[in-house]
Amino acid sequence: MQFLYPTFLWALLALAIPIIIHLFYFRRFKKVYFTNVKFLKEVKEETSARSRLKNLLTLLMRLLAMAALVLAFAQPFIPVDTAVKKGQKSVSVFVDNSFSMNALSEDVPLVEKGKQRAREIISAHSDEDQFQVLTNDFEGRHQRMVSKEDALALVDEIKTSPAVRLISNVVARQKQVLNAPDGDNNIQYLISDFQRNITDIENYADTLGELNLVPLQSVQEKNVSVDSCWFDAPVQMINQTNRLVVRVRNHSDVPAENLRLSLQYDGQEKPVGTLSIPANSSVIDTVNLTIQRTGWHEAKLAITDYPVQFDDHYFFAFNVAEVIKVMAINEDRPNRYLNAAFTGVPYFKIDNKGSQSLDYSQFANYQMIVLNGLRSISSGLALQLNQYAENGGNVLVFPGRNANIETYKAFLDAFRANQFVALEEQEKEVGRVNYEEFIFKDVFENSRRNLKLPVTQVSYKLTTLGRSKEEKLLTYRDGTSFLSKYRFDKGNLYLCAAPLEADYSNLVKNGEIFIPMLYKMAISSAKAQRIAYTIGKDDYVDAENQQLTGTETVYKLKGKGEEFIPEQTKIGSKIILGVYDQVKTSGFYDLFLEEGDVKSKYAFNYDRKESKLTYLNEADLATQMGPNATVLTANADTDYEQLIGQRNQGIPLWRWAVIGALIFLGIEGLLLRFWKV
Repeated sequence: MQFLYPTFLWALLALAIPIIIHLFYFRRFKKVYFTNVKFLKEVKEETSARSRLKNLLTLLMRLLAMAALVLAFAQPFIPVDTAVKKGQKSVSVFVDNSFSMNALSEDVPLVEKGKQRAREIISAHSDEDQFQVLTNDFEGRHQRMVSKEDALALVDEIKTSPAVRLISNVVARQKQVLNAPDGDNNIQYLISDFQRNITDIENYADTLGELNLVPLQSVQEKNVSVDSCWFDAPVQMINQTNRLVVRVRNHSDVPAENLRLSLQYDGQEKPVGTLSIPANSSVIDTVNLTIQRTGWHEAKLAITDYPVQFDDHYFFAFNVAEVIKVMAINEDRPNRYLNAAFTGVPYFKIDNKGSQSLDYSQFANYQMIVLNGLRSISSGLALQLNQYAENGGNVLVFPGRNANIETYKAFLDAFRANQFVALEEQEKEVGRVNYEEFIFKDVFENSRRNLKLPVTQVSYKLTTLGRSKEEKLLTYRDGTSFLSKYRFDKGNLYLCAAPLEADYSNLVKNGEIFIPMLYKMAISSAKAQRIAYTIGKDDYVDAENQQLTGTETVYKLKGKGEEFIPEQTKIGSKIILGVYDQVKTSGFYDLFLEEGDVKSKYAFNYDRKESKLTYLNEADLATQMGPNATVLTANADTDYEQLIGQRNQGIPLWRWAVIGALIFLGIEGLLLRFWKV
């Protein structure tokens, strides 16, 4: 047995008081005179013995009562397996309120069970202690210590949130508050389901504070989620079939059968089909989407999966441009075949520019720039084309018949591409088409049929640099390249070995190759259009800056039931918007300067990090965290207020001391009242 306040034991010296009272009070007597005392001798001896016994018992009861009161103030306790912390305590309680805590624990969600545990832990401490209540939201009001009453009120306000934090980040945030200069007896509690993908601490090393883990586990660990989706082509086109690729993942150990997948597109919902997904794996399905108008579109993929539903929907938004703009930079006159190819489809527009009259600032307005027969490429034009490709543009090069190889060399070297060596005047025939690359993929229904491939009379011999990342699209029969692709940052460089003029190549007359090649080059990009963002991960979105110079209007984002002004940074023709934690709900968000004039749309989805419902059990958690962290093992019916109270204060005995004092005082009263001497 130990004492919480052992200095009170000095009060046991006060036990001398009743002894002194007895010595001086019960020894007093008075004389009574009788005429005949011969019959009182025996009565006197008997009465004296009974009186002495009564006095001793009364003295004993008083001594025991006073000793019990002293012990009550000293607060004796029986220590348990942890050291008892004396004095004021600083307590931080983290309640995991992520979406995985919506899983059921018996008949209630885990988050409600976690709030109950938090209330019991806080109630187990004294009113003098200070508390921090923390959730995944990391709100500013949770970054300070509050009283016991305020802490209980904060627990009641906790709701599930899309935010997901690693356990290491949670522990670090708790220490920021607990390690204040006046911090004393720091105690941390983590109440969570401790999923494997968020529990990243191994062998916890800090011994300055006390870290306690309160694991909660659901009764079910099955979940299926819409993992992601993307378009097969970087640019979506109207009146054509656009292939949308969807990935659905099964996170459980049992197969998911006959799962219904549906697509809601521009306000209309249609079933896509049913899926069967093996255990712990994913399937990829393709949805054919026919777009009938230009502009912004909203769409949502959905499955039905209970009870974890935060990942059953996947929102995405995309823009179909009214026109794909192409610029042709010509040495002399425009190429009529090139013009005919793009003007034949209303969706494309070609602008012809002379090599000597270029406005470099307009390059960003075009999806592709074609260099047609230039004799030389100036250093200024080379630099601008390099920056244009870095930002996602496509550059297609048809060299001139009498090209200045040195200027082309400097231009191509900046793209880390193979370079021209010399012009070869001999007929060569293309012998192979790369059907696996985007440009010619799915262009021909039967890739094995005999296509009429281009033939050239003159062509440039190219180096074969090891550092170049060449992807051959059309290859001569001798294995050399006729048309190659080079990825460069966000854009692409397409390099043809022969001039475009019909006198040197019949490519322009080969519609089976030439037309689809140009169209898919114009819509290709190393960086496809971003159609969806993740809450908590994507802190920035971007858009074309349409704000007029000198105006005071600012960009705003508006979703379902919420509107806010994001952080705004202008970089060239782009506006970078910082959303951070202002997006709370999945769905669509409109960007506008003036109400009703939508400039861009964004789709935000909840993080899928917690979709895989696998947890660390108590044994695994104790092994991974190491000896410096304590896992509080208990069942669903355990009273944590009593459990934590015993851990903090041992098994308290002061109540029994008070009861003992009352009993002894009661016995004393009975002795004095009913024992007649």
